[in-house]
This record gives sequence, structure tokens and C-alpha cells, in this order.
Amino acid sequence: MTLDPDACYRALAAHDARFDGRFYVGVSSTGIYCRPICNVRMPRRENCLFFPSAAAAEAAGYRPCLRCRPELAPGHASVDAAERLARGAVNLIENGVMDDGGIEALAARVGVTSRHLRRIFETEYGVSPVEYAQTQRLLLAKRLLTDTALPVTQVALASGFASVRRFNDLFRTRYRMAPSRLRKDRATGALPATLVFLLAYRAPYDWKGIHEFLGRRAIAGVESVTEDGYARTVAVRHRGTLHTGRVDVRHAPRKGALTISVAATLAPVVPAVLSRVKHAFDLACDPAQVAQVLGPLAARYPGLRVPGTFDGFELAVRAIVGQQVSVRGARTVLGRLASVFGTPLAQGDGALTHLFPAPDRLAEAPVAELARVGLTGARARAIIALAQAVADGMLVLEPEGDIDATVARLLALPGIGAWTAQYIAMRALRWPDAFPAGDLVVRRMLNTPRPAQALEKSRQWQPWRAYAVMHLWRSAQ
Repeated sequence: MTLDPDACYRALAAHDARFDGRFYVGVSSTGIYCRPICNVRMPRRENCLFFPSAAAAEAAGYRPCLRCRPELAPGHASVDAAERLARGAVNLIENGVMDDGGIEALAARVGVTSRHLRRIFETEYGVSPVEYAQTQRLLLAKRLLTDTALPVTQVALASGFASVRRFNDLFRTRYRMAPSRLRKDRATGALPATLVFLLAYRAPYDWKGIHEFLGRRAIAGVESVTEDGYARTVAVRHRGTLHTGRVDVRHAPRKGALTISVAATLAPVVPAVLSRVKHAFDLACDPAQVAQVLGPLAARYPGLRVPGTFDGFELAVRAIVGQQVSVRGARTVLGRLASVFGTPLAQGDGALTHLFPAPDRLAEAPVAELARVGLTGARARAIIALAQAVADGMLVLEPEGDIDATVARLLALPGIGAWTAQYIAMRALRWPDAFPAGDLVVRRMLNTPRPAQALEKSRQWQPWRAYAVMHLWRSAQ
């Protein structure tokens, strides 16, 4: 990424929140790097160096500011292929892929050579994937040390470090202080029942829109949407162990963030859980960019997001079940599916009782059993084929790699057409330019009877057509 130092300095002077997370400033006179919204005294221009990522600033020898806390900065969305590939790699790093197989495993997951991945990563973030992963682990550890009472051993493991010794050594080397220094007077002890985090977004954020969207589609037993929040069960497999628990999300508008409560049972996989929340609530979106392209279409609901998902397979099953049926009807069938084929949550309480069925479970399910929950034979066979492709590793439904290739694999499966594939691309693959041209509501709102006509009209909204779809759907209610 090429940064214009003068433009960055002007943004820094204005404390413009639209630039938060898009660059970081290292101040040579202090050896500290900050977010552009930091409210410390304005540094001199000659003392400022600008970096595209926190990792690049740390690689240059700068320490994170304890006031503006770079680990709380929002991410940024991507559209072009190289940037999308780099963001896909970041998503995998956050989900712990490098913990298991290093750079080679990461490159294999995004479908390129490790050399090519390093080159793209250096261009986008100014550091190698390994350096980026180290910085993310350290920033998460810093957050856990500052905001929770987790024992240091738990902090190290939850942050992705294989050993406490490695964590202590790298923390001292990078930040020139012991981890315990951030603890101040905080007493440590047993693992708390929940861990609480803030995840920032770029305002405006249409919480009402995404909250209502998820609420209308909540799966009984798996999700619960109350007047002021959203909760669901989560399962993350890491290093051969399946970690399960509950995640609660609430809006904190005064802080420009979402408050995330994570069950203690998910402590070892906190990075992956927070990554899923970011995707599910579209926290990487820059609404100013979207509004600039969508124009009047975006004026009625500023900050409207494209809801993502906690699990790509779950979203794909939702899409198949929802084909040509009402939202209420699909929700009923999905609730039965979760109750019959989902694993009961060991820590289940209240409305949250089951995990969504895993791919290997549905891959082995007889068509007749799936039909009993209300699926037609065709949709049952489509779900089984999808589950087999995901369980075998032939289909990866995560926001990474080649979008076109993944869509092509989806279309090759029985029972998946253009609408379903594009809907999955919108929400599971996080592709901002996805556009289900055959959608009945979209065509009605555009006054176009044919998908080809809707597709042609949609070109004015590239590369943010998925957001245009959300605005069309919302306006039609």
C-alpha cells in the first residue's frame, strides 16, 4: 500500500475517524505508534512516519500507544483481487491457520505459493505474514492483559502462542516491558465466566437494520435475538480440539463499537471468535465509500451493512433451505434441522441449546431423515451434496481465495443455482460486489422483469452491489 505522507498528516491533524485503521503513525521522538484518531498532543511533521498496518509499525521498532490502543482499530474492506487475497490470508491468520501449519499451510488455503503470498502481503501490509501474525497475537494478548483478569498462562494460549516462554520473550522484545506491567493492580485468578471485548466500526452503523435482519432469520436453539442484543452458539476447531460456547453481541453506540461477550469455554480460540463476529456484523465496511457509489439509494438507511455469518457452511444451508419459501418457513425448517441433527451444547442455557449441524453429520444423513424436518427431496439431496463437498475439503466457504472459482464450484453442485450462489457470495464469502440478479424483490424494486436487465442496471453500483441489494431489500419492507 502506498501512503501519501502529507495527506496522512492532514488526516491526523483532523482526527478524522474515516481514516482509523487505514494507516498508523509512528512518532520518532517517542518510539510509539498511534491511530490517526489519537488525542495525544499533535506531533511535528518531521517526527512522523506512516505505516499501512500495526505490524509494519512494530516491524520498524515502534511500540503501540497505551492511550488510543491500536488493537481496537477497525479493519478495512477490500475489493481488488490482490487486496482480497491478502485480506483472506488475514482472516485465516485470525482463525489460527498459521498456528497449525505455518506459512505453507496459509498459502495452500488461499491457493497460491508461499512466495507469491509473501509478495502480496508485503505490498498490502508492509510486513511478512509471520510478522503480521506475531503482531496480531501480541495485540490480542495486550488487550487480554489490560481488559481481563485472565492468568498470564491463559492469555498466552488464548492469543495463539504455543508456550508462555515464547510469549514472554516476544512481548519483552517487542514492547520492552514485561506482560505483568499492564496488569497494574488488577488481581488475577480463576478463569472468568465470560470475556468482554469491544470491536470498533466506522460510523454510521445501522444497528437496527442488521439486528432486525438477523432477528427475522434466527434459528431456534442456535440463535437468540432480544430487544437489545444477539446471541448464538459457536463451535471452533483448533489443533484437533472442538471448542464450543456462547457469544453475545450488543451495540455500544457511544463508543462506536459492538460489545462482545465470549464464554470462557471459547477462551483458547478468542481470535477466531472475534474474527467471526467482525464478518457476521460487517465491521470492515467503510460506509463513506459505499455511500459515494450508491448515491441516493444509500441515503435512506445510512450505514446499512451486509450481514455475514459465523460459519460459511451454515449460511449455505440457510440459502438452500430458503429457496422459494418465506423467511418464516425457512426459519421453521432450520430450527427442526438444528434440533434433530445439531449437537446439544454442553453449556446450553435458556434459548441456546444446540450447535448448528456439522458438515460431516449432514453428509451422512439419509434423504428420508432430512425430509422429516420439512425439506423436499431435491433440497435434501442438495444439502447432502454440499455437506459432502465441505467435509471432503473440496469446497471452502470462507472469505478467502478465488471468489469466481468458489462460485463455480457451488454452481456445479445439484440444487444450487445463480441466486443461491450469489447469496452465499454476499454473506459467507463476504464479496461486496455479489449480486443475485434473479431475486424477485430486487427485480421488482428495479422494475425489471428479467435478471439480465437487473444485472445491467446494477452496474452503476459496482463494486458495492451487495450493499445495493441490502438497500433494495430494506426499502421494500
